[in-house]
Amino acid sequence: MSGAEAVFVVSLISAILTIIEASKTIYDAARDAKGQPEEFRLVAARLPLVTELLRSAEKKTKELDETAQEALEPILESCKAKAESLNKIFQKVIRKDDDKWYDRYKKALGALGKGNKVESLMKGILKDIQLLVYEKLRGTATEAQLKEIEEAIKQMNEMPSSLPEETGGVNQHHHGSGNNNANLGKGLQHNGSGDIVTVHGDGHFGDNYFRNCLQDLRTTDPRDDKKRIEMAKGGLRRDSYHWILDHPDFHKWRNNEHSRLLWIKGDPGKGKTMLLCGIIDELSPATALEDEEASMLLSYFFCQATDERIRSATAVLRGLIYLLAEQRPPLISYIQEKHKNAKEQLFKDANAWVALVEILTNMLADRSLRGAYLIIDALDECVIGLDRLQDFIIENSSGSSHVKWIVSSRNWPSIEKGFNQAKQKENLCLELNEKHVSEAVTTYIQFKVDWLAKQNNYEDDTQDVVQRYLSSNANDTFLWVALVCQELADISGWEVEEELIAFPPGLDALYKRMIDQICNSRHAKLLKSILAVVSAVYRPMTLGELASFVDIPPRSSHNHKVLAEIIGLCGSFLTLRERTIYFIHQSAKDFLIQAASNDIFPSGIDDMHHVIFSRSLQVMSRTLRRDVYNLRAPGITIDQVTPPDPDPLAVVRYSCLYWVDHLLDCSITGNSNDRKNGGLVEEFLCKSYLFWLEALSLMRSLPSSIVMIIKLEGWLQADESPNLYAFVHDAKRFSRYNRQVIEQAPLQLYCSALVFAPEKSVIRTIFEKHIPSWIQSKPKVQEYWSAALQTLEGHSDSVRSVAFSPDGKQVVSGSGDGTVRLWDAVTGAALQVLEGHSGYVQSVAFSPDGKQVVSGSGDGTVRLWDAVTGAALQVLEGHSDYVRSVAFSPDGKQVVSGLGDGTVRLWDAVTGAALQVLEGHSDSVRSVAFSPHGEFLPALLISNNWVVEGPINILLLPPDYRPNGTVAVYNKTIALSQSSGRILFIQFTQGEKTL
Repeated sequence: MSGAEAVFVVSLISAILTIIEASKTIYDAARDAKGQPEEFRLVAARLPLVTELLRSAEKKTKELDETAQEALEPILESCKAKAESLNKIFQKVIRKDDDKWYDRYKKALGALGKGNKVESLMKGILKDIQLLVYEKLRGTATEAQLKEIEEAIKQMNEMPSSLPEETGGVNQHHHGSGNNNANLGKGLQHNGSGDIVTVHGDGHFGDNYFRNCLQDLRTTDPRDDKKRIEMAKGGLRRDSYHWILDHPDFHKWRNNEHSRLLWIKGDPGKGKTMLLCGIIDELSPATALEDEEASMLLSYFFCQATDERIRSATAVLRGLIYLLAEQRPPLISYIQEKHKNAKEQLFKDANAWVALVEILTNMLADRSLRGAYLIIDALDECVIGLDRLQDFIIENSSGSSHVKWIVSSRNWPSIEKGFNQAKQKENLCLELNEKHVSEAVTTYIQFKVDWLAKQNNYEDDTQDVVQRYLSSNANDTFLWVALVCQELADISGWEVEEELIAFPPGLDALYKRMIDQICNSRHAKLLKSILAVVSAVYRPMTLGELASFVDIPPRSSHNHKVLAEIIGLCGSFLTLRERTIYFIHQSAKDFLIQAASNDIFPSGIDDMHHVIFSRSLQVMSRTLRRDVYNLRAPGITIDQVTPPDPDPLAVVRYSCLYWVDHLLDCSITGNSNDRKNGGLVEEFLCKSYLFWLEALSLMRSLPSSIVMIIKLEGWLQADESPNLYAFVHDAKRFSRYNRQVIEQAPLQLYCSALVFAPEKSVIRTIFEKHIPSWIQSKPKVQEYWSAALQTLEGHSDSVRSVAFSPDGKQVVSGSGDGTVRLWDAVTGAALQVLEGHSGYVQSVAFSPDGKQVVSGSGDGTVRLWDAVTGAALQVLEGHSDYVRSVAFSPDGKQVVSGLGDGTVRLWDAVTGAALQVLEGHSDSVRSVAFSPHGEFLPALLISNNWVVEGPINILLLPPDYRPNGTVAVYNKTIALSQSSGRILFIQFTQGEKTL
């Protein structure tokens, strides 16, 4: 980069400043004008922050060398383009003399494109500034300014659309059968903000619903991940990937309609990720990602095993669906019916994968979709659900003619075995394209050496020596070159030739050198402990969290600048992003856990799990207390809580969520010291159990406490630690019973939850001192916990029927309020609300595979539901009376219903067709069932004081044994409730009843 080019980078910042200041001047002149949209005011309010940070960045940039300035150019160009668009809108729209803002704004967006709404432009500007001052120009912004940027970006994200896409104020009504057609010509139909209610069929929700749905769906924006990856790797250079664009296999995949899957495979560090970044850049201009009028869509996802956000199969599908919906808003209709019942739980609960597969499959099969490219990088780093994700890719790529897939991964035999089953695929092995990869690596070496020469003032002959050495030892591995150059950056030009030969060829050899240097450094103990902790934890840690697990000098443990410097001493194994520690590459973590385990885990990884467990208890004991946020008001609800700054829970967030998992993992080898006599666990729980629940509630993670306590109970042995076992068992009852109260109002943990706990509850006995003194007289409560484990609240009328799923993990309930509800049987969390019945729901049941629910109602219908998504599947109509009982056949293919008029009906569960009507009962049929072999069993019921099986009276009940109302039937057993309070059970055998 020449001196003139360096001046150009500084001048770019000056140009952006001029544009931003001009926009502010335009707005200030008409800030009180009539009809001003609120969105304009909120966007304009952020202009001073942008100006302030740009001025600081301008000063900092002048201190950088030319190479460092060059890295800023693409960010500044991007920011300048958005600033210019925002300024154009302000010029065309903002007026002082009238109120026709909306009309002018609509016209301006017509010229610039609807992607240039003011809130979108400001969000983009803020994200560019954030990247600039946080990663490229560290120290430019203060802590307060960084927080203000985050809040501003969040505000822009959540802001209602400044220009809802609507067609006008037309009321459309449609009654009866037939089609309701609108916008039958070309183009998309958009509905405005507000609610649109559809009972059956398709519907497109308004702008507000669209935003809420995407917010719940989003775990990451793959576009941001791509930008982050490119920045972390020093930028994307076309000469490092252009070869693949001319490769025959790529051409065949792109141009042949029968070639639908391209698998790019190669060893670690061969540049697979940057290849895919280049392919995305090549495809983007002809897709709706860059051209709203394009018919092709492009969606992609980058897996990363060290980042919990992007390492699971469900995260991959969420990312792909997110980008598709962003490009084609009408595709959101495939989410709406499921999402309106389940909200964000649709994407998070145990059935999320099934729901997401259905959504994506339906999107890709949409008749309006002309074609789509789907790209997944690093399939091998999908550590949760890789097999089912690969199966989905294979199935979809074999069936859909207009969808094309690209997948990259390492050379894993298991992945190769899977893709061998795929039809119409191409394999592109980087090891078999050595010439192309070698040329790309050579170009990359040239770029990096040029940068080093400028950075460290190499002489020409030194530059030649470095380039020759790297070329001779790189083995066509980009990552090796990047890591070596990162190390060379800290070595002066006059000594580089001597140091150069210390870098061995091969990634593992290079990693071995890095770990040897760490082991021989004067900070070896600290650095090895850091590597051990980050290798053993279940998600990337923040700097604040890490300080609790390693022995950092006390004066430095809260200094993020010092902590960042210490992370920098860990060779090139680790990298820091937004104060969170990540591995530079999955191969680095693999090396530490496998090849270097003796160095970082001298006592074994189990011992490290124990260290993390015990340190977690220590830091939680020091940090957690009653009312940790100083809310003071016991009635404050979770929605009213804003974490203070600094957040006292930030350093214990990891510990609160994972301490039990580390305890169990360190005990796998048989270490039971922590189990005997209670130990550290009992000490922590007896002091801080309520404080831990409060913290989890404030983190909005309270259900995790129930799961952890159940795991802990399963690990304990009553005879080894009876007191701890009794505590944990009581804690399970306490957390389950009070979950809804504590989730809604965290501080009611010390009021309602304790006050109404049984008198002999272990939790109440230990923590009764925390009940507020203003509760002078406590209510009389039962001595012990009742048989009820927890109360599931949500129905507005009596519950008429309940049933467990076959695996026991869910409960379904039917109510007089006409709804069917699904619940998590472990945590008690509400999963789905199934609406559609117009009368009370008398009976509910799960299908044998747990995937469907059947409900019978007083409205005379039986309904079939998808238990995963909550979608209505079938309405079985034709009953002559209200439905009292329903059941599935063992194979799930038939449904039986018992009616109030005494008839029984059989239905096809797949088609909804009526199969048979069975008559003979003289009273309502209260229970129906199938035999284990699928044969319909005659129903047991009570009719005119007789126990009746089918049409036959089998047992006459004497007056003292006649039920007072409630009768329950399970298989061949009847339970009769009597006025005395007794429940009488009578069991019968199957088969003919004769004397």
